Amino acid sequence: MSRILLEGKNLTKTFPAGKNQRVHALTDVSLKLFEGETLGLVGESGCGKSTLGRVMIRMLEPDSGEVFLLGSSLTKMPDKLFRPVRPKLQLVFQDPYASLDPRMRVRELIAEPLDTWHPEYSRETVTDRVLELMEAVGIPREYLLRYPHEFSGGQRQRIGIARALAADPRLIVCDEPVSALDVSVQNQILNLLKDLQKERNLTYLFISHDLNVVRHISGRICVMFLGMVCETGPADEVCSAPLHPYTRFLINSVPAPDPRKKTDAGALLSGEIPSPVRPPSGCRFRTRCPYATALCAEQVPPLQAVGSREIACHYPLK
Repeated sequence: MSRILLEGKNLTKTFPAGKNQRVHALTDVSLKLFEGETLGLVGESGCGKSTLGRVMIRMLEPDSGEVFLLGSSLTKMPDKLFRPVRPKLQLVFQDPYASLDPRMRVRELIAEPLDTWHPEYSRETVTDRVLELMEAVGIPREYLLRYPHEFSGGQRQRIGIARALAADPRLIVCDEPVSALDVSVQNQILNLLKDLQKERNLTYLFISHDLNVVRHISGRICVMFLGMVCETGPADEVCSAPLHPYTRFLINSVPAPDPRKKTDAGALLSGEIPSPVRPPSGCRFRTRCPYATALCAEQVPPLQAVGSREIACHYPLK
């Protein structure tokens, strides 16, 4: 078993939402990332995936809870000590069109992290490093002086990945990095990320609402609903035999190759979608769960170990 690279403990994060109201983005979330793995973070839009990713790399400060990097608290680390740690924790954004400054050429975009963290590098050294990174992500060297608008969406995302790699990170949070791309281009970017991980011993927190994409790239999967973790475990086990009703719903909602194929009764959810401003008592999923009882309204199910997985449910599926 690899050692724990990054760990979040009991993370809670809220945001203001009008007069005397708060959006409950994260509630008592705990998560571990092991060195060299890809942990897929999956759930519907608004479940807190992106917020968790940013809290884990200290782009957002939690209301409560702590994040640890190799056992040292990032949350309590003074800014002066955290500054040299920052380049080790990088982010690849969802929208390749909005994440790159249109006024900067490719050389400047990839060189900016190098200029920031290695001011001692000469211009020639920086250019050599930029060319090396361009080659690593599949951007031709002759495109060095082009602007972002001269590239396709997939090429822009490759530039964004090269920019993240320039800081020589240990961990990259991939926040829906392929959701804005065509399916064929998605596969190319996913395979690129897997190749880079092997070459550079990278750790990924891969965020997506697409379970097929997450299963393709991840060794483990963490399923979230309305700011809380439902289930975590090996990707194949979670996808083939889900223990949480919400995980089963996500799997059944993936379009089948044969549209005539019927899913089980747990495929369709009833009830209203709960509000993150006024989340339900007890289990957050209970208002839509076909198996909910009075106990689910009274008690928050703890995240407990079941074999190789962790699940937060009073009535795990069999």
